[in-house]
Amino acid sequence: MSHERKNELNHERKKLAVLISGRGSNMVALAAAVADGRVPGAEIALVLSDRADAPGRSLASERGIETLAVERLGRAREEHEREIVAALTEREIDLVCLAGFMRLLSPAFVGALSGRILNIHPSLLPAFPGLDAQRQAIEHGVKFSGCTVHFVDETLDGGAIIAQRVVALKDDDTPATLAARILTQEHEAYAEAVALVLSGDYELAGRRVVRRGAALRSDV
Repeated sequence: MSHERKNELNHERKKLAVLISGRGSNMVALAAAVADGRVPGAEIALVLSDRADAPGRSLASERGIETLAVERLGRAREEHEREIVAALTEREIDLVCLAGFMRLLSPAFVGALSGRILNIHPSLLPAFPGLDAQRQAIEHGVKFSGCTVHFVDETLDGGAIIAQRVVALKDDDTPATLAARILTQEHEAYAEAVALVLSGDYELAGRRVVRRGAALRSDV
């Protein structure tokens, strides 16, 4: 295949940016899903962190993915977010995936990338938004929790729900043990959701994202 044709094929791929603050577990899982074809026609073009020392940056570099640190400490939110949006725009990013990015995005940021930001949260939203979702679930006494992939809007852990996975709680669960089991499901759910969104084969039904043409029961 000619060099020109390779460049053409690469350009056709949808570009993902994964935003992290820590170890990047979901980023690594997404990279594996892209590599094995579960997220077809995509590439992770950038892993961006708000911490230069985030362990996930080295994991991304090992996989040949460009990394960028845009430090937030000591900076105004507007300035910090403007630099991130500029980096995403410069690289012509098609979809932004938040993966443990520990900062609530402003309405201005969300508006600049409207409909192109996904987040994964370790609960069955709308239950237990915000921090310490696993602890919230245990303290509330629920029998089931899980994870949710959703579009990001101006609300905390709001936005239309794309995919969810259910995890049963055990009587002896701690936040750490529950988080570990949920994380396994996060890796599967995020890849599934990203593939659906990139395909464009979906529509909004209220607050749900459904495959285009899927029959919706009116009696549920």
